[in-house]
Amino acid sequence: MELDTLWNTAANLADSHQQVVPLTVFVAVLCFCLILGHLLEENRWVNESITALIIGLTAGTIVLLISKGKSSHILRFDEEIFFIYLLPPIIFNAGFQVKKKQFFHNFFPIMLFGIVGVFISSSIVTAGSWFIFPKFGFVGLTHRDFLGIGTIFSSTDTVCTLQVLNQDDTPLLYSLVFGEGVVNDATSVVLFNAIQKLDVNKIDGWKAAGVLVDFLYLFSTSTALGVASGLVTAYILKGLCFGRHSSIREIALMVLMAYLSYMLAELFDLSGILTVFFSGIFMSHYAWHNVTDSSRITTKHVFAMMSFIAETFIFLYVGMDALDIEKWKMSKLSLWNAIGIYCSVMFLILLGRAAFVFPLSAISNCMDRTSTRSTPISFKHQVVIWWAGLMRGAVSIALAFKQFTHYGVPLDPVNATMVTTTAIVVVFSTLVFGFLTKPLIHYLLPQGGTNTLDRDPTLTKEDMRLPLLSFEESASTNLSRAKDGLTRLMERPVYTIHSFWRRFDDAYMRPTFGGPTSDQSSP
Repeated sequence: MELDTLWNTAANLADSHQQVVPLTVFVAVLCFCLILGHLLEENRWVNESITALIIGLTAGTIVLLISKGKSSHILRFDEEIFFIYLLPPIIFNAGFQVKKKQFFHNFFPIMLFGIVGVFISSSIVTAGSWFIFPKFGFVGLTHRDFLGIGTIFSSTDTVCTLQVLNQDDTPLLYSLVFGEGVVNDATSVVLFNAIQKLDVNKIDGWKAAGVLVDFLYLFSTSTALGVASGLVTAYILKGLCFGRHSSIREIALMVLMAYLSYMLAELFDLSGILTVFFSGIFMSHYAWHNVTDSSRITTKHVFAMMSFIAETFIFLYVGMDALDIEKWKMSKLSLWNAIGIYCSVMFLILLGRAAFVFPLSAISNCMDRTSTRSTPISFKHQVVIWWAGLMRGAVSIALAFKQFTHYGVPLDPVNATMVTTTAIVVVFSTLVFGFLTKPLIHYLLPQGGTNTLDRDPTLTKEDMRLPLLSFEESASTNLSRAKDGLTRLMERPVYTIHSFWRRFDDAYMRPTFGGPTSDQSSP
């Protein structure tokens, strides 16, 4: 009995040792990636995502040679790890660090690009792949697979795009691409989940309407949950004054509440991406002002650090996964047919994005023609927005694994082909478009020529002093003020909504949940 016990203990230690070694190697590669990224910091052609991707490809090649062509992986990717552990810090930090004035000033075009754009792009990619794939002998995909492909390749890579653009040099472009990227990812995941519930054998107008209703329900409830999480956190921090005894507790509360909101959204089959994003926005808008000065500095750096490590981890893995020899062997397509599939997907991505960026930009310019923005989104800006959003990354990989693999392993040649196609598209788009985005911006917008477009909707002091409807005034006065407000809303919708929100925020929200008034400094 004692001998069996000792044997089992030794076996457990050996298994543990086998798990620790690859993790140790992967962490060492991460450290090397950070060092190399620092050395290349001044290079305008290379960003952290490209660096991590190239190192991942290099590490995958080395592992492939050492294993004599058996594997290119140090670790095995599991889509659940991505959705539960890697994605939340990335999205939360995006919401926490965003410049809220720019984001909400450009809220209408962001929603157009991020929601309507996904439906347009997904439809084009779905229809195009359904028509083109059989031409290259690639058959066997179901209707649900084609619908899933549309959402997989409509998800832009917010990580790489945001590292290419600079928030200070190109604030308008950063705001539009950043906001669209986050909303785009959330919309893609929500639409992907809605498609999984769809009975593809009985698709009709009512089914399509049901998908739209389900999407709107998920979108609104996920946003409401994120807002509630941020407000509850702010109220607790303001009421209990954690900083009097320990700054560690208030930091821990913010981290845990953000993660709790994400997990609750996933538990109730909502969009965790959208929930944790709005949780980050409202925590930075209210809760951040209720903590001590040291905690303010710490939270901003801790959230950024967690996001940075998760992003680097993902791109390292994508680089290694592109060389997964097992998936390549399982695919039955010839080399030329496979290249045809890759080129077709890239063409559909280019076409799908162009189909909504330029028309929706025209609609946005038409809606904002009377707003305070001095110039509309010019054609050069539209080209940059179109180009910068062509990159595909972590979310596309995760959705492809969720659709076409079982715990990271494809079960048939068709699924293996789709996983390798997604990996090739991610690598190609990140390297090529990532390399060329900065030079393109420098060529189209020399000397940071976007500043004239980036004025915040300035409210006059008289506007800010105008009260909301008051019980202390006569009904005729309130009625007259309501009519004036409705007239301004019809003439200048974005500006008017923004001004009403800022007045409501100063009058009711900030006194309850914390934060300076609009005429004071804010992060």
